[in-house]
Amino acid sequence: MKEPVYIDNHIIVFDKPRGLVTQKTDGHKTSLEEQLKAYLKQKLDKQGAVFLHAVHRLDKDVSGLVLFAKTSKALSRMQKQMREKKIKKSYYALVEGVPSSKRGHLEDYLLHTDHCSKVVSTNATGSKLAVLNFEVEKTNINTSLLKIDLQTGRYHQIRVQLSHIGHPILGDKKYGSSHIYKKGIALHSYCLEFIHPVTQKELTLQSEPDFLKDL
Repeated sequence: MKEPVYIDNHIIVFDKPRGLVTQKTDGHKTSLEEQLKAYLKQKLDKQGAVFLHAVHRLDKDVSGLVLFAKTSKALSRMQKQMREKKIKKSYYALVEGVPSSKRGHLEDYLLHTDHCSKVVSTNATGSKLAVLNFEVEKTNINTSLLKIDLQTGRYHQIRVQLSHIGHPILGDKKYGSSHIYKKGIALHSYCLEFIHPVTQKELTLQSEPDFLKDL
C-alpha cells in the first residue's frame, strides 16, 4: 500500500484509486477504510482494534483525496466542519466535448433515485439544490479538462450536472459517456482544504490525477 498524502495522530488523507469503495458495503469484499485500518495496525504494531472513519466518501469509480479521522474527537470536529461547509473540495474532470464558455456556474435540483441521480424541476418532491463552478483548463478536438469547485455535496452531483449540459465525464456510462476509461471514470478529487481538528492549522492538500497527461 502506498503512503498517505498526510498522516498524524488525528487524521489521515489518502489518495484513493479508482475501483475501490471508500467504506465497505454489501457486495464489496474490501474498502479503502479497511485497508487503511490494516496499514495502521501493522505500522503501529497495535494489538487491538484500530479506530478509523471516513469523514466523506468518493464513488468507487472516482479517484482522489479522502479524509479519515483517527479518533472520535477528530471525527466529531471534522463532521461539524462538513455540516458548516468549511471543508472545500476541488476536482478535475476529463469530459466529452468542449463547453461553450471558459467558465460555468451550474445550479440544478437533483433527485436521488435507485443508485443514480437526475436533474428535476425545482418543485419536485425530495429534490435538493446542487451547485458547482467549473473552469476549462485545456481542450482538444473531442475532450476538455475541467477544474471544478464543488459548492454542495449531492449524490453523483458532478457526474449528473456535467452530463446534463452535454459533457459527460469520460468512462461514465451511467450518465451518458460513450467512452471506456481504465477502471472507472475520469473524475479526481485533487484538492482538500480544511482546518485541522486539533491544531486549528489551515491545511491544503493536493494530488495530481493521472489523466492530466491524456490531453
